[in-house]
Amino acid sequence: MNTFGTHIIGELWGCEQPLLESIEYIEELFVDAALKAGAEVREVAFHQFAPHGVSGVVLISESHLTIHSFPEHNYASIDIYTCGEHLHPEEAFRIIVEGLKSSKYDYKELKRGLPSDEEHTR
Repeated sequence: MNTFGTHIIGELWGCEQPLLESIEYIEELFVDAALKAGAEVREVAFHQFAPHGVSGVVLISESHLTIHSFPEHNYASIDIYTCGEHLHPEEAFRIIVEGLKSSKYDYKELKRGLPSDEEHTR
């Protein structure tokens, strides 16, 4: 069975605090990452929290990219979910890691749409 898509769940530590505080920078970074991954951007929504943090989503025709930043901890959590064979979500992830100047990161890649084992299927 073909998958519906690829979902990357990323943990970024050691990011530069001023970058994690800048809604303008993060929005531009995420739109750029989506476009360079081959996606078609549909809508963009970001919010600046007080006193810290930015959350946002870039809706793409092929799904989404999201972030929640924790500048006070130099940390960001991100999701990149893409459907279709023509996209490169790993490229979007690389661009975001480099753009936030993360010194350490981890990610999990899930293939979405595959049936799970019967023990967990309901």
